[in-house]
Amino acid sequence: MIEIKKLTKYYGKNAAVKNLNFTVNDNEILGFLGPNGAGKSTTMNIITGYLPSTSGTVVIEGLDIAEEPSKVKKMIGFLPEIPPVYMDMKVREYLMFCAGIKGIKGSQKSEQVEIAMDKLKIKEMEKRLIRNLSKGYRQRVGFAQAILGNPKYLILDEPTVGLDPSQVVEVRNLIKSLKKDHTIILSSHILAEIQAICERVVIISHGEIRAVDTIKNLEDSMGSALILNMRITGTKEKVTECIRNVKGVISVNDAAYEDDNTYTYKIEIDKDDVRKDIMAALIKNDFNIDEVSTEKPNLEEVFIKLTSQPPKKKGLKELVEEFESENYSSEEAISSEKEEK
Repeated sequence: MIEIKKLTKYYGKNAAVKNLNFTVNDNEILGFLGPNGAGKSTTMNIITGYLPSTSGTVVIEGLDIAEEPSKVKKMIGFLPEIPPVYMDMKVREYLMFCAGIKGIKGSQKSEQVEIAMDKLKIKEMEKRLIRNLSKGYRQRVGFAQAILGNPKYLILDEPTVGLDPSQVVEVRNLIKSLKKDHTIILSSHILAEIQAICERVVIISHGEIRAVDTIKNLEDSMGSALILNMRITGTKEKVTECIRNVKGVISVNDAAYEDDNTYTYKIEIDKDDVRKDIMAALIKNDFNIDEVSTEKPNLEEVFIKLTSQPPKKKGLKELVEEFESENYSSEEAISSEKEEK
């Protein structure tokens, strides 16, 4: 299990992440979502021990990464957004080098490299210089590096960036297959990818957590309202008036013109039964219904709603904690400068 407690990181006076609290359960794939600049990569870099936090803790298997970094890092495989590959090395040479850094010895090195190359389907590229590979293949090489040594925890930051659609499907299937033996944190801008792979997500914005829950619960939290998309032939004003007079209709958005007095209407209703009443009213008034489809709230709507909210106002306690964190950060920097001198 990974436990994140009151995790905070300041760069000078700017807080990249503030007071993050969440856990990642064993053999879970946790989606980590947020807009650009939300603090996702900073958080992942802290979890892997690449960056120190200003305050708060990251505890993995009961070990604090700040206190026992060597032990914890052996349990982690990390794929940053930009794969950490050496352009002048060949694929196999690079993976053997990484295996050595991870402490894999003897015949195990070659065995682990073979397994990683097979899983990422890069065996045919093993003698190629990394600089001559496409972006997609470099991403695969970086992923192969992350799974070397069979680490229990995988931290994947945008793992499908640069891959073509067929490669994306392959990597998604690989990630799902890894769940059996690994605990995974997956960051992605592609919401469909998170929905396809994860059951639970953390949504972060402006360095603060906005939600930690299952995708189903988050979608249900949007309420019971449904959206009907209806393509109807008839005078726009009369059709709109007819729909608005039906009990249970919340709103009728501006109609989009199709052709020959035909429009597409987006209608918000409070429950599914209202759809039948709308159709009955339209038929009664001799309007032709050409097409009907229903939308339900999805992860994209939840994401937009949560991340578009401004940062919450700070209370006195938070202001005091922020002040103390800033002072701690400044003292840490001064101490570091003195040590260097």
